[in-house]
Amino acid sequence: MTNKLDDMPLRKIDHVRFFVGNARQSAYFYRNAYGFDVVAYAGLETKVKNEAGYVLKQGGIHFVLISPLRASHPESKRLIQHGDGVSDIALQVDDVQVAYRMAVERGAQGVVEPQAIEDQYGIYEYATIQAYGDTTHTFVNRDRYHGAFAPGFDPIDPARYNPATYHSTGLLAIDHIVGNVEEGKMNQWVDFYRKVLGFEQLVSFDDKDISTEYSALMSKVVEGGRGRIKFPINEPAHGRRRSQIEEYIDFYGGAGVQHIALATNDIIKTVRALRDNDVSFLRVPRTYYDSLKDRVGDIKENIEELADLGILVDRDDEGYMLQIFTKPVQDRPTLFFEIIQREGAKSFGKGNFKALFEAIEREQAIRGTL
Repeated sequence: MTNKLDDMPLRKIDHVRFFVGNARQSAYFYRNAYGFDVVAYAGLETKVKNEAGYVLKQGGIHFVLISPLRASHPESKRLIQHGDGVSDIALQVDDVQVAYRMAVERGAQGVVEPQAIEDQYGIYEYATIQAYGDTTHTFVNRDRYHGAFAPGFDPIDPARYNPATYHSTGLLAIDHIVGNVEEGKMNQWVDFYRKVLGFEQLVSFDDKDISTEYSALMSKVVEGGRGRIKFPINEPAHGRRRSQIEEYIDFYGGAGVQHIALATNDIIKTVRALRDNDVSFLRVPRTYYDSLKDRVGDIKENIEELADLGILVDRDDEGYMLQIFTKPVQDRPTLFFEIIQREGAKSFGKGNFKALFEAIEREQAIRGTL
C-alpha cells in the first residue's frame, strides 16, 4: 500500500471510552438521563480482574465506561487529575496493522502495538496511538468478531441492569468530538491529524469569530474517514478574563475532550425527553429569538417551541442546523454534550458563537472562574 495521506483506512468512530470513578453508577446516569441502553459488561464475573466496564448503545453511538477495581490500575491516577472524562476515541479501520504502521511512520507515538484477541465469538483486533493530552486513539477492527462488544465483555445480565426500563431519547450518531488544547498547541494538533491520520482541515475560526466582551478562543475543524469523523480543536485566545478553554484545562488538568456532539433527527422531541430526564442545558436570552427568522430565514420548526427549549439555529450555504448544549455532566466544569440536528447544514453554528459563549460565561461567573 502506498503512503498517500488519503490511504489511511479509517471508517468511522467505533466507540468513545470514558474512564470514570464508578462505572456502574455512570451507566445508570447515562441510561436514565440520556436514554442509552446498557448492553454489555466486563468485570470480575467475566474474568477481567483489574477494571469494570459497561457498554452503552443508542442508535449508532457506543460509549464504554471503565472504572479501576484497584489503586494499582495503570490509569487510576487519571481520576485524581481529570475526574471522569474521555480517555480514548476509538476509530474503526479496515486494517489495524496497516493503520498503526502508517500512523507511527508519520510520527504518531505508539501506545499499544497491534493485538488480535480471540474468544468463542471470533477475533477482535486493535492498536492504540497517543493524541492530545493523555487522550488516545485506538484503531479497531471487528470484522471477524461477533460478540457483545469485545473479549471480556458479556451481554448484560438483567439482574445487573434491567433492559425493560430503557427509553431512547432519539440520539442517533456522534456528529463530532471537540478537543481543548493548550494555548499555542492548536496548529500542532491540526497538523497531527492531517499528517498522521490523513484528515483535511474543514474550517477555521479565529478570535474575531469566537469572542465576547471578556474572552475568546480559536478553533479549527479537521475531518477524516470520508467525512464521517470530525474533530474541532480549540485553544484559548487572549481576552480580558479567563476563557472557558482555560477553565477546562485548569480543572481537567490538561488537554482533553471538551464535548461530544450527538445527532438526532428531531431535536425538539429529543430535548424534551432529556429535560424530562433532568438533563440541564445552557440557556440564551429570550431576545436571541426576536431576530431569528430574519437571520436564518424559513425553517420548519416552530420558533416559539425552540425558544421554550433554548435551542439555537444557524444557517450556511447548504441548509440550516439546530443545536443546544448541556451543562457539564459532573461538578468539575469539564465534559458536556451538544445535541444537534442538521437540515443540510455542514457548519458548526458560527452564528451562535457569541450567544453561546456569553451563556457559558454566565455559568463561569456563577462558579467564580471567569
